[in-house]
Amino acid sequence: MPERLHEELAATLPKTPASRRIAVRLKAKGVKAMRQGHPWVFEDSIERISHEGVAGDLAVLFDCSGDFLGAGLYDPDSNIRVRALLHGKRQNIDSEFFARHVAASLALREGKIPPNTNAFRAINGDSDGFPGVVADIYDDVLAFKFYSAAWLPWMASCAEGFLKCRPELIKRIVFRFSRELQNSIGAVSLSDGMVIPCNMSPCVVFCENGLKFEADPARGQKTGFFLDQRDNRAEVGRLSEGKGSVLNLFSYTGGFSLYAARGGAKRVVSVDFSRPAIEAAECNFKLNHDIPTVKACQHEGIVGDAFDVLDQIARSKKLFDVVVVDPPSFAKREAEIPGALRSYSRLCKAALKALKKDGTLVFASCSSRVTADQLFETINNAAKEVGRPLKEFNRTGHAADHPAKYKESSYLKCLYAIA
Repeated sequence: MPERLHEELAATLPKTPASRRIAVRLKAKGVKAMRQGHPWVFEDSIERISHEGVAGDLAVLFDCSGDFLGAGLYDPDSNIRVRALLHGKRQNIDSEFFARHVAASLALREGKIPPNTNAFRAINGDSDGFPGVVADIYDDVLAFKFYSAAWLPWMASCAEGFLKCRPELIKRIVFRFSRELQNSIGAVSLSDGMVIPCNMSPCVVFCENGLKFEADPARGQKTGFFLDQRDNRAEVGRLSEGKGSVLNLFSYTGGFSLYAARGGAKRVVSVDFSRPAIEAAECNFKLNHDIPTVKACQHEGIVGDAFDVLDQIARSKKLFDVVVVDPPSFAKREAEIPGALRSYSRLCKAALKALKKDGTLVFASCSSRVTADQLFETINNAAKEVGRPLKEFNRTGHAADHPAKYKESSYLKCLYAIA
């Protein structure tokens, strides 16, 4: 199988660019960012370049005196013009370079993945030295997602790095691309969700803390599952012990719901606007019917808008002991932050109307543009406005396999409170 993967990678993916280099001289603010180790070089930080290049060319970065600062991958169509891979020290950027960096990322995760878990984030973009790339492992499936055209000629090198480090593990590789890349990948014969070997299904059943989940890395959200919420799911499982009912809003394929059921909740309701997601949640419950508490739990999946469902619950007076709120990102750009905060406030108020007195509220956000302080202040103010002040008992951030070394890399935050 490894030999077949090598052959298909070489035959299918774009070739690594020739050794042509672009010399890039930076302005003072770009020099400062590079010397601080930041992985992004913005267009307005560039003084001049030796010649125009194409996405994936190697850019060698210098200060105004011609002193070497680092090197990275060039993208002429992005505001982030260079994704820096080196800072200060000269090295060849080649397949061996990427293999070393993959090995370093995997080593950082040794001992940090819970027992009975074979799915984790193997590369977390900028914070692991791969700005614009994430890679997740689900059992024997390696799933990439690329967010910059600069990486397209280097996809094979990234994949080969894993095959060199974990040849016994990887049997299938899935390649995903951000929405911004969808229009450009066809020109190099790529497609979102492509699988190597091409005749194998990408679908996989993996384990997380002893629970079984099915994911479709080729067609699911992100790379098929939200691995970043693993620790929060486990906490909800613990909080569900002895609870009568748990409501999981924006449930996707039922991660929080399944943990709540195993934890002992008698009734769990999953709400998502996507019918396939709710159907997948039902399948995940069936996968775990060998666990007595999961089999005994009354699970209901509702396809619908979260606000509409919350309104119906409030009017019915059939309230919940625990309410989990884990919405999608409400702010992709800075201009959207005020609207996002208003949405979080509205959502918190609606969720509290579905929560029993002295019940537990779990409220998460994945919006990188909204800071933890902004989110928590908004949620607390909203709760006070409806007469349900929060008694916080926990706040969490990124899991160990989702490091966030830079301000821009930090996105996940979660609040736990009694209301």
